[in-house]
Amino acid sequence: MSGIPLAVLDVVPISSGSTAAEALHHSIDLAQQAERFGYARHWFAEHHLNPGVAGTSPAVLLALTASATSTIRLGSGAVQLGHRTALSTVEEFGLIDALHPGRLDLGLGRSGGRPAERPESPSVTAPVADGRAPNGLRIPPKFSFDRLLNSPRIALQRQLLQQPGARPQDYGEQIDDILALLRGEYRSSDGVEAHVAPGAGADVQVWILGSSGGQSAQVAGRNGLRFAANYHVSPATVLEAAEAYRASFQPSEVLDKPYVSVSADVVVAEDDAAARELATGYGLWVRSIRTAEGAIPFPTPEEARAHSWTEADRELVADRVDTQFVGSPGRVADDLERLQEATGADELLITTITHRHADRVRSYELLAQEWHRR
Repeated sequence: MSGIPLAVLDVVPISSGSTAAEALHHSIDLAQQAERFGYARHWFAEHHLNPGVAGTSPAVLLALTASATSTIRLGSGAVQLGHRTALSTVEEFGLIDALHPGRLDLGLGRSGGRPAERPESPSVTAPVADGRAPNGLRIPPKFSFDRLLNSPRIALQRQLLQQPGARPQDYGEQIDDILALLRGEYRSSDGVEAHVAPGAGADVQVWILGSSGGQSAQVAGRNGLRFAANYHVSPATVLEAAEAYRASFQPSEVLDKPYVSVSADVVVAEDDAAARELATGYGLWVRSIRTAEGAIPFPTPEEARAHSWTEADRELVADRVDTQFVGSPGRVADDLERLQEATGADELLITTITHRHADRVRSYELLAQEWHRR
């Protein structure tokens, strides 16, 4: 499968007993190793008020990591536009591009204070029978994010991230403004020009990230931009997200045909049993996110096994646990081939979390070796 690139999505996880500083050093090291292993790009996610995640500012991480690497593309997966302006986003990435030209991916997302996506129009989806796509890819029932989005923690996040009384700009309009600023063609409603320096003319790839067939997929399509569909966040809606993007795609100066990346949670070890042991803490970590507690420091297998699981707990995380690809290099590569086939992905975005940094690096190494061998 060497024709399908692999990329890294890094949430900068903090392991139990570790510190944010250690997590940041580990993520920069992972980017250096991913460059050596042949990964196409390394993206940093943006999360706030999570005790177990240190990736709060993709732009800062990108600047630091760009100085420590030389060839791998670096990007945001994604900058959360709900609490930002088009200008601040273009200025930050323009600064990094000025020093590290031609290596940046500006991945843009709707989160950070926005309501959940709802499709603007019905999307056509591939048939799914008994929770599986025709090729056997697991497609679980849809998960409702209402509990999380309506939680006091998310309300506090909105309060702390946004200026009092501020209202997020319409997402589609905000993307239009970002693109215009990058092209150096921005005009206000009364005709005033704005030129961002650095920023205008920056050699960045703009991506849209989305979890459903709603506004994100459609904005990406009609602007002729690259799109990343989140199987690892919302596996139930990955097919509709990819299809809505393709259905709305219009050729642009950037792309003449759709380009889709699809994410997956992955843990690889020398054999299936070792990989399952490394992935033991994943369910408990996902539970902390889904209960709106905020991502906890990633637990050891022993800490995870000590948790008393209720049936409600298991139901809360079932879709994520059931769709995590865990096992030997061959088994996981088979799973990823199935994901690629079902979604038509042009590349795959791999996110791996283990308690020990060395195990995470080794997982990416084993996967790259197997993938490039095929």
